[in-house]
Amino acid sequence: MKHSRKKPLALTLIVSLLFVTFAFSIPYLGEAEAQDLEFTIRTSVTYSNNGTSVWNFTEEDRAISLFMNNSWQTVNLTEHSFSIEHVTNDDDGNPLAVLQFDKEELEPGENISYAVTYRIVSKPRPLPKIVEENSSTLDQIPKNLSGSYCGAKGPWQINDTQLKALAQNIMGGETKVLTIVKGFIKWIKENIGYPSSSHGVPFYPNETYARLEGDCDEQAILLVTLCRICGIPAFLQIGCIYMPTTMESETYWEGHETFIQKRIGWHGWAIVYVPPWGWLPVDLTYVWGGLGGEYLNAIRKAAVTSQYVIQYMNVTKTDYIASTYEAKDFLQANDFYVYVEDEMTQETKQRTFWQEQLPWILIATGIVITIIGVVVYIRTRKRKAMTPPTGPSFTMFMKTVSN
Repeated sequence: MKHSRKKPLALTLIVSLLFVTFAFSIPYLGEAEAQDLEFTIRTSVTYSNNGTSVWNFTEEDRAISLFMNNSWQTVNLTEHSFSIEHVTNDDDGNPLAVLQFDKEELEPGENISYAVTYRIVSKPRPLPKIVEENSSTLDQIPKNLSGSYCGAKGPWQINDTQLKALAQNIMGGETKVLTIVKGFIKWIKENIGYPSSSHGVPFYPNETYARLEGDCDEQAILLVTLCRICGIPAFLQIGCIYMPTTMESETYWEGHETFIQKRIGWHGWAIVYVPPWGWLPVDLTYVWGGLGGEYLNAIRKAAVTSQYVIQYMNVTKTDYIASTYEAKDFLQANDFYVYVEDEMTQETKQRTFWQEQLPWILIATGIVITIIGVVVYIRTRKRKAMTPPTGPSFTMFMKTVSN
């Protein structure tokens, strides 16, 4: 018997989201220098069939993310253990590459592995000056954005009675977008705690509200939902963070999913449209240096403003929570297993001999030029002192002496 399923996200994308809880404890790396930083990310995945049914691979099982390329980062897929069948986009517009496995199905007792490597150039990320008094109002949000990023499709429960009441109570009669968002940040920070232990499937926003706890993506989902209820465009963004001292291993779903992280952590935050500045990150669980009593630091110092954070994918209308439940049921019901290992390294530019010696060469050249200049000056002065004077007065002096 063959088993497969249809879902909007590749399995490897879904499972990556389960590690966002680790980002809460990552160390403060400080401000990046105002120059490009280079990283390498390597991901290896193994699918194992320990059951009695055949695992019939779908296109989603063979899909890998291509990250995103924008003014903040450039990401290139440099290595892949299988050839690429074609490139496509998921329902949220994220670029994917579909690998061409050497088999279409996995028989009982078999496994298959693949590995991919990305080279990343992370660029400086200045944000505009965010001042509450300069915020535009709700009526200045473009209608096309409201139509695309304020709907209920996905995990955004904008029609939930309790969430609607919460959003409207926090907003009150306020019309400035940034002030409304600041109110949502303040309420979540004061009322939603971080879970004491991780869980295998993300919470929907009504669950986060009922439990009064949620990790990074769950708090972000709640914020996005509150924003959408009030007509403010918003969505979830997932990324990874370079964590040079981290080595983590976690198993979920009764051992059916295993994740190894080496110097990398997965994290989630909200992206909110705030006129006149446009799309801004809002991070509720990881702010560089902490909020410091200023709730707008969740924007100004959001983790993604650091070059050590790499943007991975957007969730705009896909219900990835439902997809995670589906993947969990699929693996457990058929005794299938997934093993994922992610590793991130920071690249150091190798300097050539001439690059290493250039400062000393310039110094030595300057010294030599200075010495030559001094020698030429001294010799010139000596020549002038030894040259007999000429001109009418000197000629008359010589005649007088001779007479």
